[in-house]
Amino acid sequence: MKETIRTEEDLLHMLDSLLREPSEFWDSFYADRDKRIPFFVNKPDENLVSYFERDILAPCHVLELGSGPGRNAIYFAENGCTVDAIDLSITSIEWAKERALKKQVEVNFMHDNLFDVKLKESTYDVIYDSGCFHHIAPHRRKQYIDLVWKTLKPDGHFAITCFVEGGELGGSDITDWEVYRRRNLNGGLGFTPEKLRSIFHSFEEVEIRKMRQADRSEDVFGVPALWTALFKKTD
Repeated sequence: MKETIRTEEDLLHMLDSLLREPSEFWDSFYADRDKRIPFFVNKPDENLVSYFERDILAPCHVLELGSGPGRNAIYFAENGCTVDAIDLSITSIEWAKERALKKQVEVNFMHDNLFDVKLKESTYDVIYDSGCFHHIAPHRRKQYIDLVWKTLKPDGHFAITCFVEGGELGGSDITDWEVYRRRNLNGGLGFTPEKLRSIFHSFEEVEIRKMRQADRSEDVFGVPALWTALFKKTD
């Protein structure tokens, strides 16, 4: 009976077991803080900074999905936002809390699975995802979109950064069906602007572009192997 599929949730959990990296994987990933991982730097995404500089975003209530070591959540807080930040890894949450303490900002870091967390509807002005979406398996994609849509306020903004298909940092070009034939996301799925527009068609597109390459001397993170996409929830 344990492996009997009776409900849609049973099916989702079965597919998760084939594909999803367990929390232990991500805890190990974040354990060595000296690894040469590009986004381990304590700098916000250049596109996020640009949204504030162009007055697209202002102080508001923010939810970050897959917050990692907290660099973007901290930037939101530094700019007057009230921030909730979710991550599956307790190791990354602990690192993020240390960073926030040093910066003397307050962020509500939550150790949880974004598909299990309970959030109120129409709560957030901005939902931000830097590097989480390309690790979401296709069978969880609708649930991901529903979470964003339901918890975002009308006229709220949703922004992601994700792998360019065939990019230098990753970005597998396999189809959604091929994911299940291989039982593997190949390190993270890659996307094109057309794919992003199709997946998030219920949102109004504000901007889709490649992330700008940022010099090491700059106070922002930027690599052109990532797409940056900004959408708006409109009725």
